[in-house]
Amino acid sequence: MTTPSIDAHVHFDAHPTHPSAATATVTGSQAHVALIALEADGWETVAENTLVLARIDHEEPYWANQAAQQLNAAGIGTEISSRLRKAIDEEWTWANYPMPWCTRAEIREVSNQAQNIYDDIRHGRLLIHAHAEDDHTTVAVGTYLDTGKSVYLHGENHLRQIADTFDSPAQALTAFERIHGGRMRPGPAPVTDTERQAAEARASLGTPAPNPEPSAVQQNTAPDREVVPAYAADPSDHDAILEEFLIAHDDWEKWRTWSDDTTHAIHESQTLRIERVHEADPRDTSWTVAAYETPVSDRMWHLTATGATPAPIIKALLTVLATDDAMNTDGDLISENGVREVTRPLADIGWQHTDLGRYRHWKPHSGEVGLTIDVLAAQDPHDISNTWTIWAGHHLNRPDWTINASNSTPVAVLSHLAGELAHGIGTTKGSTQRRGNSHSSVRGVSLPRLPAKPSTGRTP
Repeated sequence: MTTPSIDAHVHFDAHPTHPSAATATVTGSQAHVALIALEADGWETVAENTLVLARIDHEEPYWANQAAQQLNAAGIGTEISSRLRKAIDEEWTWANYPMPWCTRAEIREVSNQAQNIYDDIRHGRLLIHAHAEDDHTTVAVGTYLDTGKSVYLHGENHLRQIADTFDSPAQALTAFERIHGGRMRPGPAPVTDTERQAAEARASLGTPAPNPEPSAVQQNTAPDREVVPAYAADPSDHDAILEEFLIAHDDWEKWRTWSDDTTHAIHESQTLRIERVHEADPRDTSWTVAAYETPVSDRMWHLTATGATPAPIIKALLTVLATDDAMNTDGDLISENGVREVTRPLADIGWQHTDLGRYRHWKPHSGEVGLTIDVLAAQDPHDISNTWTIWAGHHLNRPDWTINASNSTPVAVLSHLAGELAHGIGTTKGSTQRRGNSHSSVRGVSLPRLPAKPSTGRTP
Protein backbone atom coordinates (compact mmCIF):
# COMPACT_ATOMS: atom_id res chain seq x y z
CA MET A 1 0.00 0.00 0.00
CA THR A 2 1.36 3.42 -0.97
CA THR A 3 1.92 5.80 1.94
CA PRO A 4 -0.17 8.98 1.49
CA SER A 5 2.00 11.98 0.60
CA ILE A 6 -0.51 14.58 1.89
CA ASP A 7 -1.37 14.85 5.59
CA ALA A 8 -5.13 14.53 5.10
CA HIS A 9 -7.47 11.63 5.67
CA VAL A 10 -11.08 11.27 4.48
CA HIS A 11 -13.61 8.94 6.08
CA PHE A 12 -16.56 8.19 3.80
CA ASP A 13 -19.81 6.93 5.30
CA ALA A 14 -23.52 6.60 4.51
CA HIS A 15 -25.68 9.55 5.53
CA PRO A 16 -27.27 8.73 8.92
CA THR A 17 -30.82 9.79 8.00
CA HIS A 18 -31.08 10.04 4.21
CA PRO A 19 -30.90 6.86 2.05
CA SER A 20 -28.22 6.87 -0.67
CA ALA A 21 -26.62 10.17 0.45
CA ALA A 22 -23.02 10.02 1.65
CA THR A 23 -20.83 11.93 4.10
CA ALA A 24 -17.11 12.70 4.14
CA THR A 25 -15.18 13.70 7.28
CA VAL A 26 -11.70 15.14 6.77
CA THR A 27 -8.84 15.25 9.28
CA GLY A 28 -5.14 16.13 9.13
CA SER A 29 -2.96 19.24 9.00
CA GLN A 30 -3.63 19.51 5.25
CA ALA A 31 -7.35 18.81 5.47
CA HIS A 32 -8.07 21.87 3.34
CA VAL A 33 -6.55 20.13 0.31
CA ALA A 34 -9.10 17.31 0.50
CA LEU A 35 -11.93 19.73 1.31
CA ILE A 36 -11.24 21.80 -1.79
CA ALA A 37 -11.07 18.68 -3.97
CA LEU A 38 -14.37 17.33 -2.63
CA GLU A 39 -16.19 20.67 -2.93
CA ALA A 40 -15.05 20.90 -6.55
CA ASP A 41 -16.62 17.46 -7.04
CA GLY A 42 -20.07 18.48 -5.78
CA TRP A 43 -19.75 17.75 -2.06
CA GLU A 44 -21.16 20.46 0.24
CA THR A 45 -19.97 21.44 3.71
CA VAL A 46 -22.46 20.95 6.58
CA ALA A 47 -20.03 21.32 9.49
CA GLU A 48 -16.35 21.98 10.04
CA ASN A 49 -14.43 19.43 7.96
CA THR A 50 -17.64 17.47 7.26
CA LEU A 51 -19.28 17.32 3.83
CA VAL A 52 -22.37 15.71 2.30
CA LEU A 53 -23.01 14.40 -1.20
CA ALA A 54 -26.76 14.37 -1.95
CA ARG A 55 -27.84 13.82 -5.55
CA ILE A 56 -31.18 13.53 -7.36
CA ASP A 57 -30.16 10.30 -9.11
CA HIS A 58 -29.37 8.29 -5.92
CA GLU A 59 -25.91 7.49 -7.30
CA GLU A 60 -24.01 8.89 -4.30
CA PRO A 61 -22.32 5.58 -3.38
CA TYR A 62 -20.84 5.29 -6.87
CA TRP A 63 -19.55 8.87 -6.88
CA ALA A 64 -18.24 8.55 -3.30
CA ASN A 65 -16.19 5.56 -4.45
CA GLN A 66 -14.94 7.56 -7.43
CA ALA A 67 -13.96 10.41 -5.10
CA ALA A 68 -12.04 8.01 -2.85
CA GLN A 69 -10.09 6.64 -5.81
CA GLN A 70 -9.21 10.14 -7.04
CA LEU A 71 -8.07 11.23 -3.57
CA ASN A 72 -5.95 8.12 -3.23
CA ALA A 73 -4.33 8.84 -6.59
CA ALA A 74 -3.54 12.36 -5.35
CA GLY A 75 -1.81 11.04 -2.21
CA ILE A 76 -4.68 11.49 0.27
CA GLY A 77 -5.65 8.55 2.48
CA THR A 78 -9.28 7.42 2.54
CA GLU A 79 -11.50 5.00 4.45
CA ILE A 80 -14.95 3.74 3.42
CA SER A 81 -17.34 2.46 6.09
CA SER A 82 -18.87 -0.98 5.73
CA ARG A 83 -22.34 0.58 5.38
CA LEU A 84 -21.25 2.70 2.44
CA ARG A 85 -19.18 -0.12 0.96
CA LYS A 86 -22.29 -2.31 0.96
CA ALA A 87 -24.18 0.38 -0.99
CA ILE A 88 -21.28 0.77 -3.43
CA ASP A 89 -21.27 -2.96 -4.16
CA GLU A 90 -25.06 -3.20 -4.47
CA GLU A 91 -26.42 -3.98 -7.93
CA TRP A 92 -29.64 -2.10 -8.71
CA THR A 93 -31.53 -0.60 -11.62
CA TRP A 94 -34.33 1.94 -12.08
CA ALA A 95 -37.73 0.26 -12.22
CA ASN A 96 -39.66 0.99 -15.44
CA TYR A 97 -36.75 3.01 -16.82
CA PRO A 98 -37.97 4.77 -20.01
CA MET A 99 -34.75 4.01 -21.92
CA PRO A 100 -34.35 0.24 -21.38
CA TRP A 101 -31.79 -0.07 -24.19
CA CYS A 102 -29.21 1.83 -22.12
CA THR A 103 -26.50 -0.06 -20.27
CA ARG A 104 -25.93 0.62 -16.56
CA ALA A 105 -23.02 2.92 -17.45
CA GLU A 106 -25.14 4.78 -20.01
CA ILE A 107 -27.98 5.19 -17.50
CA ARG A 108 -25.48 6.66 -15.04
CA GLU A 109 -24.23 9.06 -17.72
CA VAL A 110 -27.78 10.23 -18.51
CA SER A 111 -28.57 10.78 -14.84
CA ASN A 112 -25.29 12.63 -14.29
CA GLN A 113 -26.24 15.04 -17.07
CA ALA A 114 -29.56 15.57 -15.29
CA GLN A 115 -27.66 16.18 -12.04
CA ASN A 116 -25.53 18.83 -13.76
CA ILE A 117 -28.67 20.61 -15.01
CA TYR A 118 -30.16 20.48 -11.50
CA ASP A 119 -26.97 21.91 -9.99
CA ASP A 120 -26.85 24.69 -12.60
CA ILE A 121 -30.42 25.68 -11.68
CA ARG A 122 -29.79 25.44 -7.95
CA HIS A 123 -26.62 27.54 -8.06
CA GLY A 124 -28.14 30.20 -10.31
CA ARG A 125 -26.11 29.43 -13.41
CA LEU A 126 -29.24 28.37 -15.32
CA LEU A 127 -32.13 30.82 -14.96
CA ILE A 128 -35.54 29.20 -15.52
CA HIS A 129 -37.97 31.60 -17.21
CA ALA A 130 -41.08 29.39 -17.30
CA HIS A 131 -42.34 25.84 -16.87
CA ALA A 132 -45.35 23.74 -17.82
CA GLU A 133 -46.78 20.29 -17.27
CA ASP A 134 -46.68 18.11 -20.36
CA ASP A 135 -48.02 14.56 -20.43
CA HIS A 136 -47.36 13.90 -16.72
CA THR A 137 -43.89 15.37 -16.68
CA THR A 138 -42.43 18.85 -16.36
CA VAL A 139 -40.94 20.93 -19.16
CA ALA A 140 -39.16 24.24 -18.75
CA VAL A 141 -37.27 26.92 -20.62
CA GLY A 142 -34.23 28.78 -19.30
CA THR A 143 -30.98 30.53 -20.12
CA TYR A 144 -27.40 29.86 -19.03
CA LEU A 145 -26.21 33.18 -17.65
CA ASP A 146 -22.53 32.61 -18.48
CA THR A 147 -22.99 31.68 -22.14
CA GLY A 148 -26.36 33.24 -22.97
CA LYS A 149 -27.53 29.95 -24.49
CA SER A 150 -31.22 29.22 -23.93
CA VAL A 151 -32.47 25.65 -23.50
CA TYR A 152 -35.71 23.68 -23.53
CA LEU A 153 -35.73 21.14 -20.69
CA HIS A 154 -37.83 17.97 -20.58
CA GLY A 155 -38.40 15.72 -17.58
CA GLU A 156 -37.74 15.77 -13.84
CA ASN A 157 -35.07 14.57 -11.44
CA HIS A 158 -32.74 11.95 -13.00
CA LEU A 159 -34.64 12.10 -16.34
CA ARG A 160 -34.31 15.85 -16.99
CA GLN A 161 -32.63 16.48 -20.34
CA ILE A 162 -31.89 19.36 -22.70
CA ALA A 163 -34.30 18.70 -25.55
CA ASP A 164 -33.51 21.79 -27.66
CA THR A 165 -31.34 24.91 -27.67
CA PHE A 166 -31.98 28.49 -28.81
CA ASP A 167 -29.87 31.54 -29.57
CA SER A 168 -31.80 33.90 -27.28
CA PRO A 169 -34.33 33.89 -24.41
CA ALA A 170 -36.89 35.60 -26.62
CA GLN A 171 -36.62 32.86 -29.24
CA ALA A 172 -36.84 30.15 -26.59
CA LEU A 173 -39.84 31.67 -24.81
CA THR A 174 -41.69 32.21 -28.10
CA ALA A 175 -41.24 28.55 -29.04
CA PHE A 176 -42.16 27.40 -25.51
CA GLU A 177 -45.36 29.47 -25.46
CA ARG A 178 -46.34 28.24 -28.92
CA ILE A 179 -46.14 24.63 -27.73
CA HIS A 180 -47.52 24.89 -24.19
CA GLY A 181 -49.81 27.92 -24.33
CA GLY A 182 -52.15 28.19 -21.37
CA ARG A 183 -50.24 25.61 -19.31
CA MET A 184 -47.19 27.88 -19.20
CA ARG A 185 -46.25 29.28 -15.77
CA PRO A 186 -43.49 31.77 -14.87
CA GLY A 187 -40.35 30.71 -13.05
CA PRO A 188 -39.14 27.24 -12.08
CA ALA A 189 -41.47 24.34 -11.33
CA PRO A 190 -42.22 23.36 -7.71
CA VAL A 191 -39.48 21.26 -6.15
CA THR A 192 -40.00 17.52 -6.44
CA ASP A 193 -39.93 15.15 -3.47
CA THR A 194 -36.51 13.94 -4.61
CA GLU A 195 -35.14 17.48 -4.78
CA ARG A 196 -36.57 18.25 -1.33
CA GLN A 197 -34.96 15.13 0.15
CA ALA A 198 -31.60 16.10 -1.35
CA ALA A 199 -31.93 19.61 0.10
CA GLU A 200 -32.68 18.17 3.54
CA ALA A 201 -29.65 15.89 3.36
CA ARG A 202 -27.41 18.81 2.44
CA ALA A 203 -28.83 20.95 5.26
CA SER A 204 -28.04 18.67 8.19
CA LEU A 205 -26.63 15.32 9.21
CA GLY A 206 -29.66 14.90 11.46
CA THR A 207 -29.67 12.25 14.16
CA PRO A 208 -26.96 9.58 13.77
CA ALA A 209 -28.09 6.03 13.16
CA PRO A 210 -28.26 3.75 16.25
CA ASN A 211 -24.99 2.05 17.18
CA PRO A 212 -22.87 3.77 14.53
CA GLU A 213 -19.89 1.89 13.21
CA PRO A 214 -16.70 2.70 15.21
CA SER A 215 -14.15 4.62 13.22
CA ALA A 216 -10.58 5.76 13.66
CA VAL A 217 -11.70 9.18 12.46
CA GLN A 218 -13.69 11.38 14.87
CA GLN A 219 -16.77 12.63 13.02
CA ASN A 220 -18.12 16.11 13.62
CA THR A 221 -21.87 16.66 13.90
CA ALA A 222 -23.48 19.61 12.16
CA PRO A 223 -25.80 21.81 14.19
CA ASP A 224 -29.43 20.86 13.55
CA ARG A 225 -30.97 22.89 10.76
CA GLU A 226 -34.57 22.77 9.64
CA VAL A 227 -35.63 22.92 5.99
CA VAL A 228 -38.26 25.66 5.67
CA PRO A 229 -39.92 27.73 2.94
CA ALA A 230 -37.65 30.41 1.48
CA TYR A 231 -39.54 33.19 3.26
CA ALA A 232 -38.79 31.63 6.70
CA ALA A 233 -35.09 30.90 6.06
CA ASP A 234 -32.16 32.57 7.81
CA PRO A 235 -30.63 35.70 6.24
CA SER A 236 -27.21 34.03 6.25
CA ASP A 237 -24.34 36.31 5.07
CA HIS A 238 -25.67 39.00 2.72
CA ASP A 239 -22.18 40.35 2.06
CA ALA A 240 -20.99 36.92 0.93
CA ILE A 241 -24.06 36.57 -1.30
CA LEU A 242 -23.23 39.89 -2.98
CA GLU A 243 -19.59 38.86 -3.46
CA GLU A 244 -20.65 35.59 -5.09
CA PHE A 245 -22.96 37.51 -7.40
CA LEU A 246 -20.22 39.93 -8.47
CA ILE A 247 -17.73 37.11 -9.07
CA ALA A 248 -20.27 35.30 -11.26
CA HIS A 249 -21.26 38.39 -13.29
CA ASP A 250 -18.38 40.37 -14.72
CA ASP A 251 -20.78 42.89 -16.30
CA TRP A 252 -21.32 44.24 -12.78
CA GLU A 253 -18.63 46.23 -10.99
CA LYS A 254 -18.22 46.85 -7.28
CA TRP A 255 -17.62 50.32 -5.84
CA ARG A 256 -16.90 51.04 -2.18
CA THR A 257 -17.73 54.33 -0.49
CA TRP A 258 -15.06 56.28 1.36
CA SER A 259 -16.39 55.05 4.74
CA ASP A 260 -16.64 51.35 3.74
CA ASP A 261 -20.11 51.28 5.28
CA THR A 262 -21.72 50.81 1.90
CA THR A 263 -20.95 48.90 -1.29
CA HIS A 264 -22.34 49.89 -4.69
CA ALA A 265 -22.67 47.38 -7.53
CA ILE A 266 -23.25 48.98 -10.92
CA HIS A 267 -24.14 47.29 -14.18
CA GLU A 268 -21.91 48.12 -17.12
CA SER A 269 -24.82 49.97 -18.74
CA GLN A 270 -24.81 52.37 -15.75
CA THR A 271 -28.63 52.15 -15.69
CA LEU A 272 -29.08 49.49 -12.99
CA ARG A 273 -27.45 49.92 -9.59
CA ILE A 274 -27.39 48.11 -6.25
CA GLU A 275 -26.59 49.72 -2.92
CA ARG A 276 -25.73 47.41 0.00
CA VAL A 277 -25.52 48.94 3.52
CA HIS A 278 -23.38 46.56 5.57
CA GLU A 279 -24.18 47.38 9.19
CA ALA A 280 -27.87 48.21 8.90
CA ASP A 281 -30.32 47.09 11.58
CA PRO A 282 -32.00 43.80 10.47
CA ARG A 283 -35.36 45.58 10.05
CA ASP A 284 -33.90 48.64 8.31
CA THR A 285 -33.22 48.96 4.59
CA SER A 286 -30.03 47.12 3.73
CA TRP A 287 -30.45 46.75 -0.05
CA THR A 288 -31.59 49.33 -2.60
CA VAL A 289 -31.95 48.56 -6.31
CA ALA A 290 -32.50 51.50 -8.65
CA ALA A 291 -33.08 51.54 -12.41
CA TYR A 292 -32.63 54.49 -14.78
CA GLU A 293 -33.53 55.06 -18.41
CA THR A 294 -30.07 56.59 -19.01
CA PRO A 295 -27.04 56.94 -16.70
CA VAL A 296 -28.01 60.56 -15.93
CA SER A 297 -31.82 60.36 -15.89
CA ASP A 298 -34.20 60.18 -12.93
CA ARG A 299 -35.09 56.83 -11.44
CA MET A 300 -37.55 54.69 -13.39
CA TRP A 301 -38.14 52.30 -10.50
CA HIS A 302 -36.57 51.19 -7.25
CA LEU A 303 -36.75 48.26 -4.84
CA THR A 304 -35.53 47.90 -1.24
CA ALA A 305 -34.96 44.96 1.12
CA THR A 306 -34.27 44.88 4.84
CA GLY A 307 -31.26 43.25 6.47
CA ALA A 308 -33.24 40.25 7.79
CA THR A 309 -34.50 39.24 4.34
CA PRO A 310 -33.84 35.47 3.95
CA ALA A 311 -30.85 34.42 1.88
CA PRO A 312 -32.92 32.51 -0.77
CA ILE A 313 -35.00 35.66 -1.41
CA ILE A 314 -31.91 37.86 -1.79
CA LYS A 315 -30.33 35.30 -4.13
CA ALA A 316 -33.52 35.20 -6.21
CA LEU A 317 -33.49 39.00 -6.45
CA LEU A 318 -29.86 39.11 -7.60
CA THR A 319 -30.49 36.28 -10.07
CA VAL A 320 -33.25 38.17 -11.85
CA LEU A 321 -31.25 41.43 -11.77
CA ALA A 322 -28.62 39.68 -13.87
CA THR A 323 -31.11 39.08 -16.70
CA ASP A 324 -32.50 41.29 -19.44
CA ASP A 325 -35.86 41.14 -17.64
CA ALA A 326 -34.59 43.70 -15.13
CA MET A 327 -33.14 45.95 -17.86
CA ASN A 328 -35.90 45.90 -20.45
CA THR A 329 -38.73 48.01 -19.08
CA ASP A 330 -40.45 51.06 -20.47
CA GLY A 331 -41.57 52.29 -17.07
CA ASP A 332 -45.30 51.73 -17.66
CA LEU A 333 -47.69 51.65 -14.71
CA ILE A 334 -48.76 48.26 -13.46
CA SER A 335 -51.82 46.77 -15.23
CA GLU A 336 -54.36 44.13 -14.26
CA ASN A 337 -52.57 41.69 -16.54
CA GLY A 338 -49.32 42.58 -14.79
CA VAL A 339 -50.83 41.93 -11.36
CA ARG A 340 -52.09 38.52 -12.52
CA GLU A 341 -48.66 37.67 -13.93
CA VAL A 342 -46.86 38.68 -10.72
CA THR A 343 -49.22 36.77 -8.43
CA ARG A 344 -49.75 33.69 -10.62
CA PRO A 345 -47.10 31.60 -8.75
CA LEU A 346 -48.95 32.37 -5.50
CA ALA A 347 -52.39 31.61 -6.93
CA ASP A 348 -51.09 28.33 -8.35
CA ILE A 349 -50.37 27.02 -4.85
CA GLY A 350 -53.56 28.34 -3.26
CA TRP A 351 -52.64 31.68 -1.69
CA GLN A 352 -55.77 33.61 -0.72
CA HIS A 353 -56.55 36.98 -2.34
CA THR A 354 -58.42 39.68 -0.41
CA ASP A 355 -59.25 43.33 -1.17
CA LEU A 356 -59.15 45.80 1.73
CA GLY A 357 -59.79 49.36 0.59
CA ARG A 358 -56.94 50.56 -1.58
CA TYR A 359 -54.87 47.43 -0.87
CA ARG A 360 -54.89 43.92 -2.29
CA HIS A 361 -53.33 41.15 -0.21
CA TRP A 362 -52.17 37.61 -1.00
CA LYS A 363 -51.48 35.18 1.87
CA PRO A 364 -51.13 31.39 2.19
CA HIS A 365 -53.44 29.27 4.36
CA SER A 366 -50.57 28.80 6.83
CA GLY A 367 -47.36 30.75 7.24
CA GLU A 368 -46.95 34.38 8.26
CA VAL A 369 -46.01 35.89 4.92
CA GLY A 370 -47.78 38.01 2.36
CA LEU A 371 -47.67 40.17 -0.76
CA THR A 372 -49.52 43.48 -0.91
CA ILE A 373 -50.15 46.01 -3.67
CA ASP A 374 -51.30 49.60 -3.16
CA VAL A 375 -53.79 49.91 -6.02
CA LEU A 376 -54.00 53.71 -5.92
CA ALA A 377 -50.24 54.16 -5.98
CA ALA A 378 -50.05 51.69 -8.87
CA GLN A 379 -52.18 53.98 -11.02
CA ASP A 380 -50.52 57.30 -10.18
CA PRO A 381 -47.60 58.12 -12.51
CA HIS A 382 -46.32 60.75 -10.05
CA ASP A 383 -46.42 58.52 -6.97
CA ILE A 384 -42.87 57.47 -6.02
CA SER A 385 -43.87 55.67 -2.81
CA ASN A 386 -43.86 51.91 -2.39
CA THR A 387 -46.46 50.17 -4.53
CA TRP A 388 -45.57 46.53 -3.78
CA THR A 389 -44.67 45.03 -0.40
CA ILE A 390 -43.48 41.49 0.29
CA TRP A 391 -43.30 40.75 4.00
CA ALA A 392 -43.04 38.02 6.63
CA GLY A 393 -43.86 38.17 10.31
CA HIS A 394 -46.83 38.44 12.64
CA HIS A 395 -48.34 41.41 10.80
CA LEU A 396 -47.71 43.64 7.81
CA ASN A 397 -47.15 46.57 10.20
CA ARG A 398 -44.69 44.56 12.35
CA PRO A 399 -42.79 42.42 9.84
CA ASP A 400 -39.63 40.42 10.43
CA TRP A 401 -38.43 41.47 6.98
CA THR A 402 -39.79 43.36 3.99
CA ILE A 403 -39.16 44.02 0.34
CA ASN A 404 -40.74 47.19 -1.08
CA ALA A 405 -40.96 48.03 -4.77
CA SER A 406 -42.07 51.22 -6.46
CA ASN A 407 -44.40 51.78 -9.36
CA SER A 408 -43.06 50.59 -12.74
CA THR A 409 -40.91 47.82 -11.22
CA PRO A 410 -40.73 45.19 -14.01
CA VAL A 411 -43.33 42.46 -13.80
CA ALA A 412 -40.62 39.86 -14.50
CA VAL A 413 -38.65 40.95 -11.41
CA LEU A 414 -41.70 40.80 -9.14
CA SER A 415 -42.90 37.51 -10.65
CA HIS A 416 -39.50 35.94 -10.02
CA LEU A 417 -39.66 36.96 -6.36
CA ALA A 418 -43.23 35.65 -6.08
CA GLY A 419 -42.06 32.36 -7.56
CA GLU A 420 -39.38 32.11 -4.87
CA LEU A 421 -42.02 32.81 -2.19
CA ALA A 422 -44.20 30.06 -3.63
CA HIS A 423 -41.67 27.34 -4.32
CA GLY A 424 -38.29 28.25 -2.82
CA ILE A 425 -36.80 26.52 0.21
CA GLY A 426 -33.98 27.33 2.63
CA THR A 427 -32.76 26.41 6.09
CA THR A 428 -32.91 27.89 9.56
CA LYS A 429 -31.26 27.14 12.88
CA GLY A 430 -33.87 28.80 15.07
CA SER A 431 -37.47 27.90 15.84
CA THR A 432 -40.03 28.81 13.21
CA GLN A 433 -42.93 29.05 15.66
CA ARG A 434 -43.06 32.82 15.31
CA ARG A 435 -43.69 32.42 11.61
CA GLY A 436 -46.53 29.96 11.88
CA ASN A 437 -46.66 26.47 10.48
CA SER A 438 -43.83 27.10 8.06
CA HIS A 439 -42.39 23.63 8.22
CA SER A 440 -45.64 21.98 7.23
CA SER A 441 -45.88 24.10 4.10
CA VAL A 442 -42.57 22.66 2.91
CA ARG A 443 -43.85 19.18 3.62
CA GLY A 444 -46.72 19.60 1.19
CA VAL A 445 -49.53 21.64 2.75
CA SER A 446 -49.11 24.51 0.31
CA LEU A 447 -46.76 23.11 -2.30
CA PRO A 448 -48.42 21.10 -5.10
CA ARG A 449 -47.07 17.65 -5.81
CA LEU A 450 -46.19 16.45 -9.28
CA PRO A 451 -47.14 13.00 -10.61
CA ALA A 452 -45.01 10.10 -9.42
CA LYS A 453 -41.92 9.31 -11.44
CA PRO A 454 -40.08 5.99 -11.96
CA SER A 455 -38.75 4.68 -8.66
CA THR A 456 -35.49 2.96 -7.89
CA GLY A 457 -35.08 -0.69 -7.09
CA ARG A 458 -34.32 0.35 -3.51
CA THR A 459 -36.15 2.72 -1.20
CA PRO A 460 -35.22 6.33 -2.17
